[in-house]
Amino acid sequence: QVQLVESGGGLVQAGGSLRLSCAASARTFSTYTKGWFRQAPGKEREFVAAITWNGDRTYYADSVKGRFTISRDNAENTVYLQMNSLKPEDTAVYYCAAAPGPIATMDREYDYWGQGTQVTVSS
Repeated sequence: QVQLVESGGGLVQAGGSLRLSCAASARTFSTYTKGWFRQAPGKEREFVAAITWNGDRTYYADSVKGRFTISRDNAENTVYLQMNSLKPEDTAVYYCAAAPGPIATMDREYDYWGQGTQVTVSS
């Protein structure tokens, strides 16, 4: 099966930055929309950001707009999430995912998921 593997999570203080990476096991993901979701304890998984297959359009949740930037490198089968000005409410497990559609902001639109990486922001 195809695999998505996240990395780059960790513990940071409020106002700090982290860069998450998601590596795909195969180049078959090159035409898929790539997205980032997060899930905090006791809450449902929520959409964070997405990027189309060629990187020409990006989408962000209002809660992260202006602070987070999603990008992708299809040659390396990798998608990134640069997170700046982190807040305690950003604390969650972050997941990368791949969807066949051109635009996807809902969990059910994504077919493939990574295992998640923990991001903890202290105040």
